[in-house]
Formats: sequence, C-alpha cells, structure tokens
Amino acid sequence: MSGATVSSTPVLRATLTWSAVVTAALAVVGSVIGYLVAGQDGLWSALAGVLLAAVFLAITGASILVANRWFGSDLYVPVFFAIVLGGWILKFVVFIVVLLLVRGQPWVNPTVFFVAIVVSILASLIIDIIVMMRMRMPHASDVTLPGDESSSADRPGSGPSGF
Repeated sequence: MSGATVSSTPVLRATLTWSAVVTAALAVVGSVIGYLVAGQDGLWSALAGVLLAAVFLAITGASILVANRWFGSDLYVPVFFAIVLGGWILKFVVFIVVLLLVRGQPWVNPTVFFVAIVVSILASLIIDIIVMMRMRMPHASDVTLPGDESSSADRPGSGPSGF
C-alpha cells in the first residue's frame, strides 16, 4: 500500500458520514410512524427496513474506501475490483438471506418494511447527489503529467551542456 490518496476519498467519507446521520433520523422517524400505523410490528419493521438499506448502501462506499488504500500500488486495479465486486456479491448474498429470514415473520409488516427501505434508499441517493454537487474536485483528478515525476536533472536544458 502507498501513502498516495485518491480524490474520491473525501467524497465517500462525506457521503458515509451524512448517510449515518440521516439513517439515525430515519430510524427515529420511521419507528414512530411505523408504531402509529401498525403498532409494535410497524416499529420493528421500520427499524429493520432502515437498517437493512443503510447497511447495504454503506457496503459500497466502505468497500471503495478500503480498496483505495492500495492506490499507487501495482496491484491497485485488481485489488480495487476484487474488493468492490466482493462487496456487491456480499450484498447480494446477505440480501437473499435476510429476505428468507424475514419472510413470514409475525413481527414484520410488509408495507412498513417496504416503505422504510424505499425512503432510506431515496434519502441516500439525495445525499449522494448533494455531496457530489458540493465537492470541489477537478475534472481530471489523480493524473500525473509526464513532467511531474522527473527531477530537474532529467529535464531537457538542465544538463551541463545546456541541452
């Protein structure tokens, strides 16, 4: 691993931070609305839906942040894609397992559970849009130009003959 950083790292950190704050707010609001709509089952269904959406959405950002630690290494591209693809496969497997476990449980109100997941995903997408629009990143980032890496001795005209 190298000490170099990727310009997307602050964007992903900001997204994860704001997503955590909004998830906490959605958990409170969702559980209150779920309780008012469907009693205690609605409360637990809303909490489960918000938590499920938050975990799945955080896995992608977290996997990219972990993969970015190899930036500058010769293995950066294969490690990056292995970690991100592994995160997506993990999300798929966990999603299927959770749905199989939650399906038919007496405490699940399907409507409240579904609405909580949809609202959480929409809130996360809105956060992503706001963070991306407010970040000040150059259009071409993480690029090294040919003259940036060489020392002054390697540049033309800097040698003893002046060429």
